[in-house]
Amino acid sequence: MPESIGYLAAILTTCSFVPQVWHTLRTRDVSGISLGMYTVFACGVALWLGYGLLLGAWPIVAANAITLALALAILYMKLRFR
Repeated sequence: MPESIGYLAAILTTCSFVPQVWHTLRTRDVSGISLGMYTVFACGVALWLGYGLLLGAWPIVAANAITLALALAILYMKLRFR
């Protein structure tokens, strides 16, 4: 049961970034995106990913690997489209 809750939390929190990535790809509007916030956030997610790998906690690994990819995509677009 705890692992199921972890996977559900991972799915919900990770999916919350998809609309931002999609919107930014479609509009190329990055004016409302904070470069500093997303940089610090991506670093934090990378650390969570490392933590999950060290523990072998696959819900943490899966969620943070995908979230890191999405956050890096947003950072890339922020730098590319500004």
